[in-house]
Amino acid sequence: PQVKAFVTQDIPLYHNLEMKHLPGADPELVLLSHRYEELERIPLSDMTREEINQLVQELGFYRKETPDAPVPEEFQFAPARHLPTLSPQQAPIADGKTPPERDEGEHPDL
Repeated sequence: PQVKAFVTQDIPLYHNLEMKHLPGADPELVLLSHRYEELERIPLSDMTREEINQLVQELGFYRKETPDAPVPEEFQFAPARHLPTLSPQQAPIADGKTPPERDEGEHPDL
């Protein structure tokens, strides 16, 4: 019942947090990169609604006052975190090729 309350009442308040219903599957939080690659799975079955809300906020998801409230610009890509910037000398090079340039609209993984 705790997870169900989180899903129905809290998820609509979080920016960039979506619910996908999988019949028969245990509830879990699946964290994805900006390229939709799976980063981590966190089981939610044994957590209270309060614990889930705390976890999601600690992960950097922005909680709005109401489901249709605007999201401040600095949180548009939350919970994405900036990766440390490497100088060209430090950037890893695979097979003697230079590392790929990042598109300006692209955002780093969590």
